[in-house]
Amino acid sequence: MTTHVVLSACRSELDAGYAAMKSGDLVEAFRRFERAHILGQRSTRLHVRAHVGMLRVARRRGDQREFVGQLKRIVAAALFSRIWVPTGNTGGANVSALREMPIPDDLKRILDGQ
Repeated sequence: MTTHVVLSACRSELDAGYAAMKSGDLVEAFRRFERAHILGQRSTRLHVRAHVGMLRVARRRGDQREFVGQLKRIVAAALFSRIWVPTGNTGGANVSALREMPIPDDLKRILDGQ
């Protein structure tokens, strides 16, 4: 089960992603959505929201590969978030959707409840 602290941190990353997108910083926006993805993978709603953020960045960039990748990942997130997710996966189309990845130290502390 995802803790309140993790949910709050994930929502903060999502908010920061949308703020960066609004200011035109699409690199920072995508980075924030990747961080939200790592934190929110166990919550279907937040997992999907992270992918929707990435989808919106892809659309703004005109990145068709990322856009299509995010459409597929949104469906997978909606179906599989509660069953299995690859730990640490950043959620972008530039990495396999099944690949486990190292978790950044600051996010690991949040996930570990420290």
